[in-house]
Amino acid sequence: MTLLPRSPAAKTDPRSEVERIKEASHFLRGTIVAGLTDADQVQFGEDDANLLKLHGVYQQYDRDTATERKQKGIDRDFQFMTRLRIAGGRLTAAQYLSCDGFADRFGNGTLRITTRQTFQYHGVLKGALKGLLGAINAATLTTFATCGDVVRNVMAPPTPVRSPVYDTLNQIARTLSARFLPQTGAYAEIWVDGVPVPDDGHNEEPLYDATYLPRKFKIGLATPDDNSTDVLTNDLAVIALFDGNRFLGANLAVGGGLGLTHNKAKTYARLASPLLFVEPEALGDAIEAVIKVQRDHGDRRDRKHARLKYLVAEKGLAWIKSETERHAGRSYDAPRPMARFRVPDLLGWQAQGDGRWFLGVPVPSGRIANQGERRLRTALRLLVNQFQPGVVLTPTQDILFTDLAEADRAPLEALLREHGVALAQDLAPVQRWGMACPALPTCGLALTEAERVREPILDGILERLTAHGLEHEAISVRITGCPNGCARPYAGDIGLIGRMAGTYALYLGGNFEGTRLSTCLLDKVAEHDIPRVLEPLLRDFAEHRQGIESFGDYCSRLGNRHLAELVADSLSPAMI
Repeated sequence: MTLLPRSPAAKTDPRSEVERIKEASHFLRGTIVAGLTDADQVQFGEDDANLLKLHGVYQQYDRDTATERKQKGIDRDFQFMTRLRIAGGRLTAAQYLSCDGFADRFGNGTLRITTRQTFQYHGVLKGALKGLLGAINAATLTTFATCGDVVRNVMAPPTPVRSPVYDTLNQIARTLSARFLPQTGAYAEIWVDGVPVPDDGHNEEPLYDATYLPRKFKIGLATPDDNSTDVLTNDLAVIALFDGNRFLGANLAVGGGLGLTHNKAKTYARLASPLLFVEPEALGDAIEAVIKVQRDHGDRRDRKHARLKYLVAEKGLAWIKSETERHAGRSYDAPRPMARFRVPDLLGWQAQGDGRWFLGVPVPSGRIANQGERRLRTALRLLVNQFQPGVVLTPTQDILFTDLAEADRAPLEALLREHGVALAQDLAPVQRWGMACPALPTCGLALTEAERVREPILDGILERLTAHGLEHEAISVRITGCPNGCARPYAGDIGLIGRMAGTYALYLGGNFEGTRLSTCLLDKVAEHDIPRVLEPLLRDFAEHRQGIESFGDYCSRLGNRHLAELVADSLSPAMI
């Protein structure tokens, strides 16, 4: 079923089909309303499914049941994922409780924290979409522009320390998120019962125009002292610089992005490169100018070549800076020197700096759910109801509860333990820092599992770490079901990227600080072989590490040739 007609001109249009769909959509309206009211169809047509992404909605289907249903002649089990826009991952207690309630009313009974500090709902049926998005709006939240070719959720360090530094970062994140939200009335009209606007040729998008951006655009904030956001993996990294508590301005770095395609050398992961320094009062305008450069020059023919990183790599930083200055109508200074990046550990009990406490609770793969004796979702709902904390979602898919009194600590921890919730001190560092994307059964791009194999993979690696006295070593393992990189696998110590069912590419040599990408050591490793293949590397690391270097630093120092020699005896013929 295709709800938007295919134009004959589309066959000769050099742009990608998605560009034509956006331009013909009357600023993201398309025929979504007709699709919502069509009771005979459980899914939307191809054109509207593309437009829905810009509304924060992905059309998916249950891949666990797809083959069996096809054999029975039954159509796929269509359902939807919806993603919220939560700048810096910060929620009130009331908003958290509303989000929790929506999981049962409209979704599959779970909440999922993303690596961009927001929530996703899975398993939403078409008939529930309007109710869900309307309820989210009533909770003073939105799903608008969390997917698609726009500026997406703006990230900021989640650290809830009370200081002018973090207050400034959070305010910048909120301001940027609001500034770069699309201006079209389509979202309110469709999901919040707005009055439809006729297509009179009026441009509703002064920044984005009718075709929006060539591809998604991600913004992250950090300071050198707190790179919790992996800021250099964003299209645009805002690295705020302070003199004590005084905000001096920010270095802007451009061209980060982690998506690639296996065996396609023209696609690659890249970290952002420092471009310029901008004063506080001019920050928003400078960022808008960079967005305009991508809007006007990004590749609209090939979506696999459309991110800002390719423009930066091929045009060069001097050209990007010149174009940015042209759009801004001014010149900018060169980036200022920065200290080495750090990433704080935010799990467990920590002082906020104002006499109160925050608690970081690990959430495996970001999935807030009740699973057997581990009744995490129930525990967190009771916790928020009883203690009314602030809530912060982290880029490592965990959750922080803030503004807690000393007297809250014992009863709060007892509540979590009564519900089988593992706390930070119960986990080895490799378990605490491990991340995984959802992958199967919901993601249509997944080549293999990620979330559902995270625990056994980490357990196997921990067993090998323990055998070499490394159980207390902080090593980040990041698992994705495909090479698009949603769990940032190219920026950690160990990256496992789905290649085919049960098989992963093994990447090594990134670092905790987020300033170095890993490289591919082995193209295909079976899931059950991962701990065995890592064994000789962990053994050699324990015996020959230099000082306190991390495992990622060790792998980077040795290089792939030496690493390959170490693992050669552990390889099966299929890996060679």
